[in-house]
Amino acid sequence: MKEIALDDLSQHTDTLIGHSPWKTISQEMIQAFADATGDHQWIHVDVERAKREAPWKSPVAHGFLTVSLIPLLNQGIIKVTGTSASINYGLNKLRFPAAVKSGSAIRTEVTLKDVSAVDDQRVLATYTTQVQIEGEDKPACVAENLVMYVR
Repeated sequence: MKEIALDDLSQHTDTLIGHSPWKTISQEMIQAFADATGDHQWIHVDVERAKREAPWKSPVAHGFLTVSLIPLLNQGIIKVTGTSASINYGLNKLRFPAAVKSGSAIRTEVTLKDVSAVDDQRVLATYTTQVQIEGEDKPACVAENLVMYVR
């Protein structure tokens, strides 16, 4: 994990910050997400049908389950010091080029795109995050995610 002082963050613009540890996406996680969101589409939760009928021959994680793991995974890559809070400020862009099959491992790759002062107390950082799938060429997710740092 890289520790970068908030005052030095802009020096890392257009730089690959790093990769998170791998995290396995289990069918239990997919089911829990389906239960929490009410999205019980068969491609996610009907294991036998998905093995027979889905293009991936497996159940797959919800796209929003994948994107919801970005803050957790990115915490393993970068810690910005000199802050009192780091706030998930949202997304500018989001795409899901590939599906995450149940049992697959994912990780994030983070590049710092931009840093801008909002005021004396807040700094907005824009990161490009790719969620990579172990053994796959295409990423599961590509997101331009925003983090508001508070001094």
